[in-house]
Amino acid sequence: MPLPFLTADRAFDTQTDDVALPFDDHDQWRRPYRPGPWRVGVAALLLLLASFVLIAGMIIAFAGALPAAGSCFLLGLGVIGAALRLLRMGVWVSRNGLRRVAFFRTSTVQWRRTSELRTVQQPVRWLGLPRTVQGQALVVGRQGELLILLTDHNADFLSRPEAFDRAADTIEAWGAEYRTA
Repeated sequence: MPLPFLTADRAFDTQTDDVALPFDDHDQWRRPYRPGPWRVGVAALLLLLASFVLIAGMIIAFAGALPAAGSCFLLGLGVIGAALRLLRMGVWVSRNGLRRVAFFRTSTVQWRRTSELRTVQQPVRWLGLPRTVQGQALVVGRQGELLILLTDHNADFLSRPEAFDRAADTIEAWGAEYRTA
């Protein structure tokens, strides 16, 4: 049973197209796709775990063991930070270039330094684990090396091939527009 909701990006009972809104600023970094259900689910479980840790820290603080409560609060804040970083991971684009946000590091490639941007068929990692499966990857060529941006088996696009195709096409369109500019 579909339940229509009013959301920030879609009005009630309107046709949604993938057109840019008139107030979109191409100088700001944006993710051209929505986070996938695997990524959001893991982040939700981490936030649930953080709430239990923070409640445990509050109970320990009321019991009088303040150093242990402080360590519980720090652990809870660390788990919240990990969940937020997990939600921030992905590929971001702007007029300046591509930004690939990983859990521990972020790398930015300017459009003029990219030589190619294409989708290739190759073995890809399944959910970022060491196991590889045959799939598609969006790669960017820079300074003689290929950098994998997205795969159809990562946490955003697992079992959603149409979302991967739409995101890859959008990023390739940004590259076609701003690499030549």
